[in-house]
Amino acid sequence: MAHAQGRLTGRVVVGLGNPGPEYRDTRHNVGQRVLDLLVRRLKKSWRREGQAYVAQAQWRGERVYLIKPVAFMNVCGPAVARALRRVGAGPADLILVYDDIDLPLGTVRVRMKGSAGGHNGVKSVIESLGTSEIRRVKVGIGRPDTKARVPDHVLAPFEEDELPTVEAAVADAASRVLALVV
Repeated sequence: MAHAQGRLTGRVVVGLGNPGPEYRDTRHNVGQRVLDLLVRRLKKSWRREGQAYVAQAQWRGERVYLIKPVAFMNVCGPAVARALRRVGAGPADLILVYDDIDLPLGTVRVRMKGSAGGHNGVKSVIESLGTSEIRRVKVGIGRPDTKARVPDHVLAPFEEDELPTVEAAVADAASRVLALVV
């Protein structure tokens, strides 16, 4: 692995979600959907490494590690920290991709740092890495009408009529991730 002054040359892109086929198509796993699209675009495939699925690629001369932790969203921080250490990376190399209920369905937003914004997966990553200076690509999944419905909302699959909007957002998010790589 190439390092410059002890630092990884390239980026690590982590898509948050829950493990297991029963969660694959849920709103909470939209970050992993983005990574699945990136793996297809970059013509790579996933391999299991410890507590993560990893694909390594090149993008415009930069090494890119795509990582899907095999850990539940609310406790994914330690798995993300381990995956970063495994490839010789730190928080400055990380691009985190995840769902955001505070954004309308299909909206994609890039942030260079910030709080967890109520997202327990992001909170876990911030706590494990000891910093909120993490680049992120957030994909809007919309908010339910009441706070009590949030858990069911994020763990539900998208409705059939939402899929075109979601797929467009996933493609937009994937392009924004690649723009952050270089």
